[in-house]
Amino acid sequence: MFWNLIATVFCGLGAAGIALGIRAVSRNKAPRWLIPVFAGAGMLGYLIYGEYTWYDHKKTLLPEEAIVVDTESDGILWRPWTFVFPYVTAFSTVDVKSISRDTSNPDIVRFTLYRFEQKLADAVSHRVHIMNCRSRELVPLGSDGTPRVDNMKTLAPDDLLVETVCTD
Repeated sequence: MFWNLIATVFCGLGAAGIALGIRAVSRNKAPRWLIPVFAGAGMLGYLIYGEYTWYDHKKTLLPEEAIVVDTESDGILWRPWTFVFPYVTAFSTVDVKSISRDTSNPDIVRFTLYRFEQKLADAVSHRVHIMNCRSRELVPLGSDGTPRVDNMKTLAPDDLLVETVCTD
């Protein structure tokens, strides 16, 4: 986050420098307000660029055994351009090395699901889940290892999580 702030400031300074150059070339006939407008546009442009490239950048940092199974793109009210051009604000991955069949029932699979969220400071959370591959029921496990049946979800047959976890 600190380096993001530094890069944002330098983008603003660079854009302001371009405005200063425009004023110098025009022999100061270009308006003075051009300098802060360019600085603000440079900083805003860098922040928007960072938001739209966040997902691709994070994906390149994942290990080979991490498979992206879900992405979320939400329009944000205070960023009205996201309703026209949405970007990925969160995604979930499965560590394929964590997939195991612990029980005598071969349809029951245990795995770790990681969730990455783009916030002021990036948030990463993980939770162990079990899934019944036959009925496609997904149940998170509590911190004590007991199934949280109250949070059970039934997934669609073509869900990428089902395809990733239940294939042999």
